[in-house]
Amino acid sequence: MRRPKGIKTKKSASKRFKITATGKVLRFRAGRRHLATTKNAKRRRRLGKVAVVDPTDAYRITQSMPFSHRG
Repeated sequence: MRRPKGIKTKKSASKRFKITATGKVLRFRAGRRHLATTKNAKRRRRLGKVAVVDPTDAYRITQSMPFSHRG
């Protein structure tokens, strides 16, 4: 069987990150999965919000998701 031609999206990146219309990369904050009872409510609320990825890492993520950003 022949392999398909062309570029592919890294599915692991597409599940973890979202690219906005302006090209910013969003991510979820780490530390909310377990041991939540020891964290106070303010901290848990903050962990629920999305954060913008640093531009140095955003480049690699956009390369992994070729169909999600403007060329």
